[in-house]
Amino acid sequence: MTVQVKICGLNAPDAIAAASRADFAGFVFYPPSPRAVLPAQAAKLASRLPRRVKRVALLVDPDDAALRAVFIAFRPDMVQLHGKEPPERVAEIRKAFSVEVMKALAIGTAADLDAARAFDGAADWLLFDAKPPKRPDALPGGNATSFDWTLLAGRSWHKPWMLSGGLTPENVGEALRIARAPAVDVSSGVEDRPGHKDPARIAAFLAAARGG
Repeated sequence: MTVQVKICGLNAPDAIAAASRADFAGFVFYPPSPRAVLPAQAAKLASRLPRRVKRVALLVDPDDAALRAVFIAFRPDMVQLHGKEPPERVAEIRKAFSVEVMKALAIGTAADLDAARAFDGAADWLLFDAKPPKRPDALPGGNATSFDWTLLAGRSWHKPWMLSGGLTPENVGEALRIARAPAVDVSSGVEDRPGHKDPARIAAFLAAARGG
């Protein structure tokens, strides 16, 4: 089965062109991030993508007003929740906005994966990311850090899932071999500086994740 790929944090036309061969395109609606975009800006960028590429709106602990603003201007195919949203909030957003929801979960130990079971019925997708570094400027994602991929080996989930956190064109093949992930997500690993995607690295990541 071909591995699905999500390129996240898209904010420029050249990156959009490179990501047009991906399965998911992520747009960050979280102002502290160097990858953040406004809903109208994201809509304009996303219009350049083939329709088969799912548009993903990444938000962090959004209230309904923030979600509505994104839906009015951007109309995402999926919402990615990257904050501390509990399973009840995830299910509430799915129902209220009639949209697929992916819940990002910070993983550091096997116990974190055990706790993730609570979201297996609430979300449509699970995304396993590394825990942010313990520093003031750390973001909920895009920190170029990874976790122990062997923690996922042999685990099964009711819902589809993605592996994220510190993935690059150079290590994604090894990550897939160990974790057996059906999908992978990358952001900072295809950048040449924070917030700036390198089209060549996007192409390299897609090739490496899909075995050439």
